[in-house]
Amino acid sequence: MSTEAGKIFREAWIAGVNKHYPGEPKASYVTPWDETPEWERQSAAAVCQLVAELLRVSEGAARRLSRVQKSQFVAAGWTAQMFLRIENPKPAYVAPWEQLPAWQQEVDADIFEAIEGFTSARDAVN
Repeated sequence: MSTEAGKIFREAWIAGVNKHYPGEPKASYVTPWDETPEWERQSAAAVCQLVAELLRVSEGAARRLSRVQKSQFVAAGWTAQMFLRIENPKPAYVAPWEQLPAWQQEVDADIFEAIEGFTSARDAVN
């Protein structure tokens, strides 16, 4: 998995938590990339690559998804990674999108949009 992809995801997660989380977030929510556990780094990179691939195969049409759809896509990708990497994930790690707190739904949409921005900038250079 690409370290760069994982960092894009993690930085967007931290920025989103700082923007949307009500009150003071748990320290683990804003842990810097270099201190993030390996399984979480791999998961972040995989979901970032999944979003980038959706943007690629849709020829950018995925940019037209609603914020809810973008958030749902990120959440589903993350849930799949939890099932892959953790034998018995905590229920909160694999909760259906509808059961996620509103702040987390917003953060997931922000993550998708951060990846959109990165892929647009990268494509403009290439």
